[in-house]
Amino acid sequence: MSRTVQCVKLGHEAEGLDRPPYPGDLGRRIFDQVSKQAWSEWLRHQTMLINENRLTPMDPKARRFLEEQMHNFFFGPGSDLPPDYRPPQA
Repeated sequence: MSRTVQCVKLGHEAEGLDRPPYPGDLGRRIFDQVSKQAWSEWLRHQTMLINENRLTPMDPKARRFLEEQMHNFFFGPGSDLPPDYRPPQA
């Protein structure tokens, strides 16, 4: 049986993650308060951040930036969009 969480991002109860998706306290907080759907939204947003900012995820500076953006995406004012970002046309 799947577990449910009161998702901080979606604002309602939804299916929770199967395990913490990130190490440490932030990963535990995400596990406890973020739904699978919201985590999926973050993964798409993170991919956009990596591509638009031309980040190398192995670079410690890029990893700190992504962790900060992840925290803001779920628990803060929201993640920043790159300054010249234009959403793809449908």
